[in-house]
Amino acid sequence: MTVTSSTVRSRSDLCTAIEHELNGLISARTRAAAPYGPEFTRLWTLAGENVLGGKFVRPLLLMETYDALRRPGTPRAEDQRRTAISIAAAIELLHYAFLLHDDVIDGDLVRRGKPNLIGSLLAAAGGIPGGGIPGSEQKHPHSRLHWAQTGGILMGDMLLAGTHQAFARADLPHPLRVRLLDLLEHTINETVAGEQLDVGLGDGIIAPELETILVMCGYKTATYTFELPLRAAAALSGAEPSEEFSLASAGRHLGLAFQLQDDLLSTFGDPRRHGKDPFSDLREGKQTAIIAYARMTGAWPGIEPWFGRPELIIKDAEEVRRQLSECGAESFVQGLIDEQLREFHGLLNSATSEIPENARNVLIDLAAQLEGRQS
Repeated sequence: MTVTSSTVRSRSDLCTAIEHELNGLISARTRAAAPYGPEFTRLWTLAGENVLGGKFVRPLLLMETYDALRRPGTPRAEDQRRTAISIAAAIELLHYAFLLHDDVIDGDLVRRGKPNLIGSLLAAAGGIPGGGIPGSEQKHPHSRLHWAQTGGILMGDMLLAGTHQAFARADLPHPLRVRLLDLLEHTINETVAGEQLDVGLGDGIIAPELETILVMCGYKTATYTFELPLRAAAALSGAEPSEEFSLASAGRHLGLAFQLQDDLLSTFGDPRRHGKDPFSDLREGKQTAIIAYARMTGAWPGIEPWFGRPELIIKDAEEVRRQLSECGAESFVQGLIDEQLREFHGLLNSATSEIPENARNVLIDLAAQLEGRQS
């Protein structure tokens, strides 16, 4: 890690503090759910198992940036830092809420090689162990899937409410609390707009133009994964508005690079490392920058018949993946990623950059992790 400021705690200590805060939030809600019966309580139990097993990318980004920006000798420094940790933990709840709703929309039952909350509910209701799709021999398979997906929607709703509660109850001056709530609302609006674009593209309602796909990636991923933690860190640390703006701009470039890289890994990466179905994007007909480029090449007539076919078998999917690589789609998207990273580094190294050195080091460290990312 390149951050050298003595105010920045170790990443393992930050993870422990964030996990402790999350555990408290989820445990309290699990206890409150008990009077409503075991099925309702189980939603919170499963949510806790999934949330506490995450990488904490967003809360770690917030806290490392907060520590890097915080001025020495700040009054009530430890109290303010505990408040920052509570906001960081709430952002992880927001992340999981979005994942749950995304899993319902995409019909996914597995995440990172294990049953997600919906897959676990389905298995408990009589689905195939491990979160598999119910077979035709099972009784009321659609009802069981409907039950499990409903659990995902409702749990996501409760987590969104929990996120708002954490922001609204934060021990902060009123103007700062309102500022953070405004950031949260803006983030949810942009993320929902991105999800709507994503579904519209996949369902053929919206034309799959590259520019539209890149806008969707920015809304759906960059805003809440990078911009929200960075802007919240700036607000909580008392940074200048110009610093917050520069951090948000840098986060936008990193976020777009992150999503484009995610699309590359989903199609060309090693599923043993990223834990996803390597051909789910092809089967779902997901409109990515990879596909947008392929449409413009002579290889598309050979790819199009297989794109968006749920029954796509491995042999045919591997052939489609080979054609996508050979037509230049893989290298084109890698070029887009490189371009975003160049813009990011250019912004940080600019003579007019408003980002303090310690915060720049946090972002450079994060970019280095993204460049070597395999999952």
